[in-house]
Amino acid sequence: MDIDRPDLARARGRRRFVLLSGSGLAVVALTVGLAQLKPAAPRVEKAAIYTDTVKRGEMLRQVRGSGALVPEEIHWIPVTTAGRVRAILVLPGARVAADTVLVELSNPEIEHDVFEAEWQVKGAEAHLARLEVQLESERLAQEATAAALDADCRVAKLDAEADEKLVAEKLIDRITAMRSRTRADLLSTRCDLESRRLVILEGAHKAQIAAQEADLARLRATLELRQEQRAALNVRAGIDGVLQRLGDRESLQVGQQVAAGANLARVANPARLKAEIKVVETQAKDIQHGQKAEIDTRNGTVLGHVVRIDPAVINGTVTVDVALDGPLPRGARPDLSIEGTIELERLDDVLYVGRPVHADSAGTLGLFRLSPDGKEAVRIPVQLGRSSVSTVEIVSGLEVGDTVILSDMSPWDAHDRVVID
Repeated sequence: MDIDRPDLARARGRRRFVLLSGSGLAVVALTVGLAQLKPAAPRVEKAAIYTDTVKRGEMLRQVRGSGALVPEEIHWIPVTTAGRVRAILVLPGARVAADTVLVELSNPEIEHDVFEAEWQVKGAEAHLARLEVQLESERLAQEATAAALDADCRVAKLDAEADEKLVAEKLIDRITAMRSRTRADLLSTRCDLESRRLVILEGAHKAQIAAQEADLARLRATLELRQEQRAALNVRAGIDGVLQRLGDRESLQVGQQVAAGANLARVANPARLKAEIKVVETQAKDIQHGQKAEIDTRNGTVLGHVVRIDPAVINGTVTVDVALDGPLPRGARPDLSIEGTIELERLDDVLYVGRPVHADSAGTLGLFRLSPDGKEAVRIPVQLGRSSVSTVEIVSGLEVGDTVILSDMSPWDAHDRVVID
């Protein structure tokens, strides 16, 4: 028969309670433990990143920009006389001398003005010649009159002196002698007046000649101006060099009407080139005149120095002109694309590393530092100092020998640790 054992039932209840309680505590402990676990670090392929090691020593600060070679001597040829293009004798790209005729223009009005000016000059020359003959004739007539009066005056003086002697000898009366003296004095006065009149006449003649010569000079200057305008219809290069373009905004065409003052052609000296590079405005603040530069033409490099810094900022860049100190590499020509590197300064005994992506000067940047075994990287704040093209100064946060990731790690901004595969 069965015997009722209540103590066994109580024991089984206690065991069941203990098991349930233990299971609950285990679940709570597991939940708390899982909640405290850090999320799994993302994995990054080693081939997808590039790194650099922090060093101490001399750091060369540089800035870099792109641009083109441009001529130092550029000659724009303006149209001084309006006209229609009759012929284009030289095409862009050809070498020209200073007196090479590039374009021939035509202007009938200029031809007519030259013709009119030539005839006006000839008329004025004829009038001057006729005036000179006329005035010379008047002068000779006046000289003849003055000479005749002078002779009469001399004779009258002799007669007066003779009559005075005859009066003294009482051969003639005193009235006759006085008449002789009066006539002699009158002729002397007339002789003086005619001499003064001759001087005045010569001065008047000189003034008339000068006025006519001035008018002739004015007409000759007008003719010279008209001839220069006609000569300007043959547009010349002005300097030795290479013709770069014809026309200001569009190519010049035969038959095209060109207004006075418009730029007709551009000639440059290809033997004298300079580098014109564009530098980002944030990097251009330390550029100064005279700093060394290296220009890469992709066919070779040439050294130079900064000669001009444009004060204006255009599209976020500053234009810097670099004079070339050495001979140009083969193939160098105007408008050739180049890369320029300007040396700002040399920093001695500084901590530096390769320039990270998106790094700014004098700013704080989070960089991933690799562990000694290179299997993981942890983000740390790094204070950056002065920067260069490919390096940047480390102010704090890193030590010599630390290896950091320089490539773009923005996809892992939400993580402070990554695993390197």
